[in-house]
Amino acid sequence: MSHLNLELQKTIFTNGCFDVLHRGHIELLKYCKSLGRVVVGLNSDKSVKKLKGESRPINNELDRKFILEGCRYVDVVVIFEEDTPINLIRSLKPDLIVKGGDYKPNEVVGSEITKVVIFDLISGYSSTESINKLITNPLNK
Repeated sequence: MSHLNLELQKTIFTNGCFDVLHRGHIELLKYCKSLGRVVVGLNSDKSVKKLKGESRPINNELDRKFILEGCRYVDVVVIFEEDTPINLIRSLKPDLIVKGGDYKPNEVVGSEITKVVIFDLISGYSSTESINKLITNPLNK
């Protein structure tokens, strides 16, 4: 893809902890990539602890960033320290925010800045479910 084409692509923003990467994450990122250039706002370790509790994250922010950068559906990963990515969204001015979950578009941080699309969660896939499977059945018997 030429440099010119990258400039013409829409910037698609999504964010999250991406602590234990699973199929649901990849499906979300694949969808984002189908729409344009993907920028992921990644919660710092400190903000993950605030959101998920002291036992999280499982993987530190540099490892989570490295894994996301290795995904073919991700173009840029930016770690943010704040509770929400609002400052990152303000500076990036993405064309679209894609958020997974049970949100209404107007409840998503940044919805006052740009259009929001909600990506349906894929049942059975979450970091918490993956962690619980490891705890209750570590050998996956």
